[in-house]
Amino acid sequence: MEPLSAHGLPRLSWIDTLYSNFNYNTDGYEGDGAEDGKSQDGSETLPYIDESPTMSPQLCAPQGPDGETVSPTPECLLTGGDIEKGLEMKKLVLSGFLASEEIYINQLEALLLPMRPLKATATTSQPVLTIQQIETIFYKIQDIFEIHKEFYDSLLPNIQQWDEKVTVGHLFQKLASQLGVYKAFVDNYKVALETAEKCSQANSQFQKISENLKVKGPKDSKDCTTTISMEALLYKPIDRVTRSTLVLHDLLKHTPKDHPDFPLLQDALRISQNFLSSINEEIDPRRTAVTTPKGEARQLVKDGFLVEVSESSRKLRHVFLFTDLLLCAKMKKTAVGRHQQYECKWYIPLADLTFQTLDDTDSCPSIQVLPEHEIEEMKIKISAIKSDIQKEKKAPKGQSRVERLRKKMNEQESWLLLHSPTIPFRIYNKHGKSYLFLLSSDYERSEWRESIQKLQKKDLQACVLSSVELQVLTSSCFKLRTVHNIPVTSNKDDEETPGLYGFLHVIVHSAKGFKESANLYCTLEVDSFGYFVSKAKTRVFRDTTEPQWNEEFEIELEGSQYLRILCYEKCYDKSMLNKDDNEIVDKIMGKGQVQLDPQTVQSKNWHMDVIEMNGIKVEFSMKFTSRDLSLKRTPSKKQSGVFGVKINVVTKRERSKVPYIVRQCIEEVEKRGIDEVGIYRISGVATDIQALKLAFDTNTKDILVMLSDMDINAIAGTLKLYFRELPEPLLTDRLYPAFMEGIALSDPAAKENCMMHLLRSLPDPNLMTFLTLLEHLKRVAEKEPINKMSLHNLATVFGPTLLRPSESESTKGQHITSASDIWSHDVMAQVQVLLYYLQHPPISFAELKRNTLYFSTDV
Repeated sequence: MEPLSAHGLPRLSWIDTLYSNFNYNTDGYEGDGAEDGKSQDGSETLPYIDESPTMSPQLCAPQGPDGETVSPTPECLLTGGDIEKGLEMKKLVLSGFLASEEIYINQLEALLLPMRPLKATATTSQPVLTIQQIETIFYKIQDIFEIHKEFYDSLLPNIQQWDEKVTVGHLFQKLASQLGVYKAFVDNYKVALETAEKCSQANSQFQKISENLKVKGPKDSKDCTTTISMEALLYKPIDRVTRSTLVLHDLLKHTPKDHPDFPLLQDALRISQNFLSSINEEIDPRRTAVTTPKGEARQLVKDGFLVEVSESSRKLRHVFLFTDLLLCAKMKKTAVGRHQQYECKWYIPLADLTFQTLDDTDSCPSIQVLPEHEIEEMKIKISAIKSDIQKEKKAPKGQSRVERLRKKMNEQESWLLLHSPTIPFRIYNKHGKSYLFLLSSDYERSEWRESIQKLQKKDLQACVLSSVELQVLTSSCFKLRTVHNIPVTSNKDDEETPGLYGFLHVIVHSAKGFKESANLYCTLEVDSFGYFVSKAKTRVFRDTTEPQWNEEFEIELEGSQYLRILCYEKCYDKSMLNKDDNEIVDKIMGKGQVQLDPQTVQSKNWHMDVIEMNGIKVEFSMKFTSRDLSLKRTPSKKQSGVFGVKINVVTKRERSKVPYIVRQCIEEVEKRGIDEVGIYRISGVATDIQALKLAFDTNTKDILVMLSDMDINAIAGTLKLYFRELPEPLLTDRLYPAFMEGIALSDPAAKENCMMHLLRSLPDPNLMTFLTLLEHLKRVAEKEPINKMSLHNLATVFGPTLLRPSESESTKGQHITSASDIWSHDVMAQVQVLLYYLQHPPISFAELKRNTLYFSTDV
């Protein structure tokens, strides 16, 4: 059974489990502190420890012909054969682990420091704690400290005198054989915390001691000590219990099979995994995920799944619009084999239904909005499962696993469906309460509102249903419903198109059919994982009945099947403020959608089309470029201009450290685009971007005037285009395999060593430009509450542009065939690399160049 998190969701892989508990700081020790061992409701929870050796699928190393994992080897680490590269990587892993061991030992020492004086006072007339309380709180800490101190003292000289003959397997084997002491610690952990808390409340002297424990810094660090609480320190062994397993995976990956260490490390890993399995059975609170289903009745006009905010939490409801009432239902839980039934949550007669609040003091319930990166991570996981399903279908005995994967995907897509909508749709009962739904698109909100308003034009009588009538109506929903399944991939027919992955170029030409002059604009939406996302917006064409936009947009597709165009009248009236989202509501004049037919769209020529909407016709053209073609780089022979020219040629010519185009675009975005919703995600007009490209290439004198007048999304688009058109990606072809290898390391300290080493290996112009962009993107993300662009969003936008496999690397991965495979495997890793640096404390060029390989990181 898939282990579940406290939220009822499938647990992340062991690599994610580890990172969720760690706080990265260059100078250490600011762990997550008192929050470390707490669940959301404040109760103590023991962490689930996933001992599975399987990496997240999207970061898996490729498989060789015999099914063995083949690790890509980073070229930057050592010249010469693969064995030398592997051994250099092994040293990086070990030195990172050693650095974290030193910090761990210092933390255990800090915990033991008050134990001795407390014991001494326990036998006096004024004890701070009793002997029993001391033994409960500090249970097994001394033993754990001695084990790790001995391990550290044995490992250190091996790394200091490193060569290919050095063996460390026996040390890890011994460490693994002593893991039993952690079993006793874990069994006692909850009692230890409870005892420490009670003693703190009862004794102010102990409270002062327990809140101010001093942890020594590493020998070579500037900061001597850090203050940390006892509660946070008691959590450290819980964290640490997974670390030896993680580091063993990394060491085995980089140890030749004929090396004497290999069998010893394998044995240590086996012992560690068995140990973790045994304690997981006791500490994993198994919860079951709830799957929400379907519904309909009277004369049914429309039905569908909507997310309702009820008691401040999201619930998936099946909503039925009948000719005279709106009914909100949920599927009742029934025994296996029993007929499924709906349960009515509430209904409103259409005669009593309104969209306007009658009482402005009516309070809005708080809406849970998840961080964007959690939504993105779930999308990536779903893509990876889709890839696995395709592979298993081809395998001779893959069918049973396909069903398990489908079930898992259904759970994750249902979660996405529940948590992604954010557009409020509030319904009021004139004689009662209001209800709030969250929708993923303005298109959907408009459809529901129009359908209800159309019915309300008839002479409707208010109705009150008796309990028997309501029961009959609700039970008929099951037969009448038109939407049978929640819109997730796992409910679709296998033969259905998987959608398009890549870039859709759309030109919105013009619109006709407006009866009166208005300020008009269009927005473009595409579907992604069962819901629609707004991707682009034209300029407002003022006071016209025939707007002529002729604006081109580049829209990224993630398995998309439809393009929607919505036409709005811009409203500047402040009295039209929407109470739910604090925005002025623009009036939708028309809306329509077209299916993205791969055959039509994928031809290299533009395909012209018209969408008819309420008597309005919008004319547009589109063409599609697959993701692999759109990011293919062609070596440039030109030396003039800046686009498509090597970065070192540009910086040398300009006598600059960072290209002028990068500096100017960043400056302009920070000046007037940092508060723009969807900056870097919403496409700029392609003709504006091309005009800016030409101006930078020809070094036009009035470039600054152009920048100040240009739409900010076009400037953001120009910066993205510059990086995309570099003849070699910013993080270089040579280092690409090493970045993929580094980000896949499980041990945080080893990862830190490797990722910083890789930055130092970049040519200076690339490094300076990358660090400049990094700091800029961090400043953009600081305004996330306003611009809705998180670090994860920005990493998703820029990662695949800054990192890209060379032609030779791409051909190595020929076992990955479909576009969704390429998206979920390559792109996920590229996004993770950039996200790693974005989440890292500031990186200084000078500091980076000065530092050695040996980093100290508290993890």
